[in-house]
Amino acid sequence: MNTVRVLLADDHTLVRAGLRKLLESIPAMEVVGEAGDGLALLELAERLRPDVVLMDIAMPGLNGLEATGRISRTWPEVRVLILSMHQNAEYVRQALRQGAAAYLLKDAAPLELELALAAVLRGETYLSPAVSKGVVSDYVQRLRSDEPAEDALTPRQREVLQLIAEGHSTKEIARRLDLSVKTVETHRTQLMRQLDIHEVAGLVRYAIRSGLVSVTE
Repeated sequence: MNTVRVLLADDHTLVRAGLRKLLESIPAMEVVGEAGDGLALLELAERLRPDVVLMDIAMPGLNGLEATGRISRTWPEVRVLILSMHQNAEYVRQALRQGAAAYLLKDAAPLELELALAAVLRGETYLSPAVSKGVVSDYVQRLRSDEPAEDALTPRQREVLQLIAEGHSTKEIARRLDLSVKTVETHRTQLMRQLDIHEVAGLVRYAIRSGLVSVTE
């Protein structure tokens, strides 16, 4: 049996340590790297080219949903498993839209992680039973309909939105994304117009509802 190379991403060190121990107890699984945020994850993914990425949604800088989308577009052969405390159908829908192959809850039994890994390595999609009811039908129906407003946002707009919601100033966002302050202000204006939200507090609430940031971070 070929060894499956796994890359972990979670902003909690103890969580990563527990996942590493669990994964290394599964035959033919090898943890090749760990990341504490989404940007570090992308750097490691480019360098290590894992078979599987196991990550949380709520991570600073670049959340797990955005990281999933980038990995799926850049390395479509990499299977992404989301491990989250959020049972909300919106989070699951966003994860699947971005290309995740599995969505597990953090209170799942260890055996469920093994089942999910086996499923995605067969090319299947796996959802925790606690979130699967109603999610698949809702997902299919919404995919067949016109994309909602939030899905029309560009990757750059979602980056700016996340950083705004995390409380970063315009200058900080410009520095992080290597943009001019004027460009960031333009993105913020476009976001407000496109989403019909006209205050920063509203953008924060929207980002939380859409799964870009978590109130539990």
